[in-house]
Amino acid sequence: MTICTPIRQAMRRCAPWRIVRSRRRCGSPASQLHKGGFKMIDFRMPAILLLSAAGITAAHAQTTPNASQIPTFSRIVAPIDAAAIPLYPGKAPGSESRKEPEVWDRMNGDRVVRNVTDPTITPVLPAPGKATGTAVVVVAGGGFQFLSLDVEGWPIARWLADHGIAAFVLKYRPNETPGDEAAFSKKMIASFMAAMAGPDKSLPLNEPLATADALQAIKLVRAGAAKWKIDPARVGLMGFSAGAVATREAATVPDVAARPAFIGYIYGPMAATKVPADAPPMFAAIAMDDSLFGKQGFAIVESWRTAGRPVELHAYEKGDHAFGLGRPGTTTTMMMPEFLAWMDSRSLLKPAK
Repeated sequence: MTICTPIRQAMRRCAPWRIVRSRRRCGSPASQLHKGGFKMIDFRMPAILLLSAAGITAAHAQTTPNASQIPTFSRIVAPIDAAAIPLYPGKAPGSESRKEPEVWDRMNGDRVVRNVTDPTITPVLPAPGKATGTAVVVVAGGGFQFLSLDVEGWPIARWLADHGIAAFVLKYRPNETPGDEAAFSKKMIASFMAAMAGPDKSLPLNEPLATADALQAIKLVRAGAAKWKIDPARVGLMGFSAGAVATREAATVPDVAARPAFIGYIYGPMAATKVPADAPPMFAAIAMDDSLFGKQGFAIVESWRTAGRPVELHAYEKGDHAFGLGRPGTTTTMMMPEFLAWMDSRSLLKPAK
């Protein structure tokens, strides 16, 4: 495989990269979105990206980002996803005022999507003989600036399907951003600099439409339970970083029937939150050296405990942020098997009837 010179230089300047061979699941409904071959995965995003796109804390970063810290975005043709299912009939509620069209970019090697206005889910289903009847909606991160589907979407869904869980990749609506890549990068830097000048050196991390889309995805998956051979009472959410924020919000809405049955909360903010007395069980995972949330303690876990709700925490010594399926050489590679074991302990992996 040939890697262009700028990317080779970026690999040398930035934190660890690895080259992996990705597998295509035969008959995968979204094969054009995750084709086999070599792909480059960034397990430690550049600091400016972590701070202004994929997270909120900036207290320990330098105030002036240098060139190697600024992510590069290059426009690509939107991949075809023939199996994608619209979340809403017609225009998605809340998208009426959005002006920017959907954009697909390569960000330092990985595909990301921005300015989603027509959210979808795409099924990634297990082989019939493996199906457990449990379903998980996968909610990728990206700081509500974009969706990191190549790291926290398709690979997660394929892993779950390989282990008997019906996975649904959610393409939700992040914040609206400038369509032009140069303008987008400029806006991120400006946001970072403004945050550094503020008293708490932080950026807001929220998008109500993302929560609405997560809830609608759960509703749609439950409605298709017979078609996909799943138990509507066993539909959960698994969110990463900003996706974990949307997952947390969906898990605590007042409408109990709309909530997921369980959640995977993967390297999301660890600050305390208000938890209802009937919140769903939570599996939480984070690396102790997480660049964004590693110094926040585990207050969200205590929030679940105080509410008397089931919660399990996995805190890994190393792994940083955005480790996806796991960073090689760290125990974060055990996160997905541990999530599976947790589901099994909760009787969520009974064979489908």
